[in-house]
Amino acid sequence: MRFYIASSFANKANVRYVSTALQESGFVHTYDWTENERAVDVSTLKRIGRIEKQAVADSELFIMMLPAGKGSHIELGMAIALHKQIFIYAADEITPAHASTFYYIDGVTHVNGEIDDFIENIKNLKRKRI
Repeated sequence: MRFYIASSFANKANVRYVSTALQESGFVHTYDWTENERAVDVSTLKRIGRIEKQAVADSELFIMMLPAGKGSHIELGMAIALHKQIFIYAADEITPAHASTFYYIDGVTHVNGEIDDFIENIKNLKRKRI
């Protein structure tokens, strides 16, 4: 199963943790943006934007890990439009004051709690498909 993880640079360690755990279980990461540094010029932004757009399109599973930045929310919009399976993970419950309306549309699944439990939930998706 191919996946993409959207989040913020502040959440880089958790993104890498989830990505590694999923890849060790046979999932394929369509693009690991955590290997980048922050873009400082237009040509770099343009290149990364093209790559991330394609990575979202190539994924079957879209994961957004909160806290997430503005780019993550654009990627969430693409995933919704492309009818991807979508999970939003946050350690604590998301409150409406800190949410987007798009967090609550049909097809978006919320998972709160321990990150290892979240990883197990995602791994179970693959097991159900086999």
